[in-house]
Amino acid sequence: MTEPEPPDTYESATARLEAIIKRLDSGEAGLRETLELCKEGRALVERCAAELEAVGQGLEELRLDELVARLEAGAAAQGS
Repeated sequence: MTEPEPPDTYESATARLEAIIKRLDSGEAGLRETLELCKEGRALVERCAAELEAVGQGLEELRLDELVARLEAGAAAQGS
């Protein structure tokens, strides 16, 4: 069994995970295929989790930048 190309987006990774889950739930996968699907699924879950973490950090940084800007604007308005 050849390794499938890793999905290039979060959305395609989650779609592939859904396909893996459907295949496993069908009960039609043999033992070796089940093992391969589980390995692929684990790698996809780890990748998606890392991407979600990165996006969460980016959002937090944006919120912090926005807070700093508001605080600086408030301090400038009080200094006038």
